[in-house]
Amino acid sequence: MKIINKKISTYLLGAALISSGITGCNKKLELTPTSIISPETVFATTSNAMAAVDGIHKLLYSQWYGNQANGGQSGNMIWMEVLGEDLVMTAAGNGWFNSEYKWQSHVSASANIVRDNYGMYYAVIGNANLIIANIDNAVGTDEERNFIKGQAYAYRAWAYYQMVQLYGKRYEKGGNNSGLGISLIVEPSEIAVPRSTVEETYTQINQDIDEAIRLLSSSTERPHKSHLNINVAKGIKARVALTQQNYELADQLAKEARTGFSLMDKVQYAAGFSNIENPEWIWGIQHRADQTTYFYGFFAYLGNFSSTNTRGNPKAINSLLYSHLSETDIRATLWDPTGKDPDFKIASGGARYPYMTQKFVLADASNSAGDLGFMRVAEMYLIEAESKARLGQDLQAREILNELITTRDSEYETNLRGESLIDEILIQRRLELWGEGFRFYDLKRLNLPLSRLGANHNTTLALVMEVPAGDSRWQFLIPQGEIDRTLGVVVQNPLN
Repeated sequence: MKIINKKISTYLLGAALISSGITGCNKKLELTPTSIISPETVFATTSNAMAAVDGIHKLLYSQWYGNQANGGQSGNMIWMEVLGEDLVMTAAGNGWFNSEYKWQSHVSASANIVRDNYGMYYAVIGNANLIIANIDNAVGTDEERNFIKGQAYAYRAWAYYQMVQLYGKRYEKGGNNSGLGISLIVEPSEIAVPRSTVEETYTQINQDIDEAIRLLSSSTERPHKSHLNINVAKGIKARVALTQQNYELADQLAKEARTGFSLMDKVQYAAGFSNIENPEWIWGIQHRADQTTYFYGFFAYLGNFSSTNTRGNPKAINSLLYSHLSETDIRATLWDPTGKDPDFKIASGGARYPYMTQKFVLADASNSAGDLGFMRVAEMYLIEAESKARLGQDLQAREILNELITTRDSEYETNLRGESLIDEILIQRRLELWGEGFRFYDLKRLNLPLSRLGANHNTTLALVMEVPAGDSRWQFLIPQGEIDRTLGVVVQNPLN
């Protein structure tokens, strides 16, 4: 079953696909598709419409534009890490992610990174719009319709949130957020729409996620962790509130988001971060062995799957960051500071480098299809701790932080306060969420500079070692194809 929405944002860079089994890798714009099932048929029943929701989920682990480096959301996760300072490229390998690591691609209007993020998130938005516009008349129960519609609103909020952090300026609470954000498309449309402001974009995001929370609150069952339920919606809202420096709300929603989930134990922590059955995962994707991602998925770049990239360019942790780990911390075992541990899990035939990682390990390294987490309990603990600390609630913040980190290091305890406590929470966030797609976003929301100095970054490979906070390079350029197709209705960010 497939619906193709011809134009998503304005004049689309990629086709929007709703499908229970999307086929094909290269999502080119299909103006005259050979097989279209009308929205009236797709949304005739809630059973059909649920397959449409599953189609949006499939977009998050499908290959985009034939780009080997982009397997959907996994591509974004890797890009967000290589743009930061905590993930270290040990060698040039076969070239993938090198230009992003050098801070060259996202400031080029023709680069894959700007096109692929833009196209994928607008595909999610376009398909969510179709669901929202058509689901009310689907035959089924109110609970079924609410569950489907709530997921569509949550997906739209999440996609706009991802985009505005990339293409808009940093949100500043009480500051000037009148800079350009994203074109807000909230119904199926083929009309070119100018970009809204950053403030207007966040207003829409919050309206959408609030509606998602309202609709999903009546859903009692969740078929799978790939589906967005009330916990996921609240987790998204907590992320948004943290970015907007609304710490009271971030604190509240993060705690609610983790309700019903538990922190993993040390055995589970060392198991490879590739199994959706992990009790800490709130939202993620499950890859079936017969739906392999070959060389475009996450584990072809950060795993023990034996790709050319993982063999020649195993990813490492920033040595300065690693130094914050104690010998009793289970997280210390996820990296090899010597590069000589014979028991360390690496790709077959792969090179060894100091501080290389084994955080993401597949049970079957012959297939790149591993499960991938998008949201887990530890992140919610860290949002709570940071929010409480910024609100001056040091005691409560320490309690939350200690509760989390002692599950990783039984010897851990902090009695810090004030700015020192905030700094400690942020260090623990970097260690805990390493490689999971947060670092560029965090540097930007915190208005911090990029600094790769004094660590194990190779200056030739990294090229860019420092970027000041507030520099124009913290904004991605809009894809040139979007500027051209809209005849300038969508305008470009300042060129670098």
